[in-house]
Amino acid sequence: MGFFDYLKNILKIFQFKKTIRLGLYGPVNAGKSSLANQISMDWIGEVMSEVSKVPHETREIKVKEEVRIKSGGKELNFNLIDTPGIATKIDFEDFLKYKMSKKEAKRRAKEATQGVIEAIKWLENVDCVLVVLDATQNPYDQVNVTIIGNLAARNIPVLIVANKIDLKKANVKRVESAFPQYNVIGVSALKGENMEGFYKELFRIVR
Repeated sequence: MGFFDYLKNILKIFQFKKTIRLGLYGPVNAGKSSLANQISMDWIGEVMSEVSKVPHETREIKVKEEVRIKSGGKELNFNLIDTPGIATKIDFEDFLKYKMSKKEAKRRAKEATQGVIEAIKWLENVDCVLVVLDATQNPYDQVNVTIIGNLAARNIPVLIVANKIDLKKANVKRVESAFPQYNVIGVSALKGENMEGFYKELFRIVR
């Protein structure tokens, strides 16, 4: 598919839509739910998702409807879709270190696996995707490449959010180099840093 065909597809998606379905995707503990919470708090004053250091805290799709966002003198309605963290392998033993019983760890692993399956299925129901990556980690790994590959195959508009820029090891340019075909914006979802820049980039993707 050529570049102009890609642009036509994007225009078709947004030309007649009143509400844009915005999916938040990314690996485990990259900060998807923190970003969803920051966006939701910024515009409707409500927390959207639970945040935890335990991996796969979000194990099912969560939706916050009718979030009206303003940027650059424009306004758009979004449905925020927070998805479970994508992983290529989920082992119940990973949960045992968080003082869970073996039974609880196995239940968590099963729910997390189902959550990954549901997250991939939901790609059919989103208009635009935020890929949230941990800017302190190597961006070019199997999980991230799998996520980006799935999105590229569907021609879904994408903004990569390099999260955790408040940490010393954060390297936004490394994320940009790994995925040069996409726009990248650095933020700290937890501390709300550079959210104005984030909204500006978001509106460039959807308008």
